[in-house]
Amino acid sequence: MQVPLYQAKAEFFRMLGHPVRIRVLELLQHGPMPVRDLLAEIDIEPSNLSQQLAVLRRSGIVVSTREGATVSYALAGGDVADLLRAARRILTELLAGQSQLLAELRQVEPSPRREAETGTAAHLGH
Repeated sequence: MQVPLYQAKAEFFRMLGHPVRIRVLELLQHGPMPVRDLLAEIDIEPSNLSQQLAVLRRSGIVVSTREGATVSYALAGGDVADLLRAARRILTELLAGQSQLLAELRQVEPSPRREAETGTAAHLGH
């Protein structure tokens, strides 16, 4: 029985849903990196990084190569970098919209101090 496309997509996004995995993918956008360099950039225990790299490798999103004692990782394809850039654009738009909304809220909403000095204080018997 074949998995529906929407379910496969959901599983793909679940696989991406860990901050360490996203950070690894961001770092690998610039080219292959040995595990020791990934560890230097991401402040986590080696066993935790190894576990997250294994998830990415099993999914086929990264590949590993070994040269002597050094294991390096690389993105399996350029589409992952495109996806990360698209996520950055989407987040930028969402956050820009939120900051615009926040600015509008601050203009419309009177501050609690101003309320106390004006209407509320007068209403309380002043």
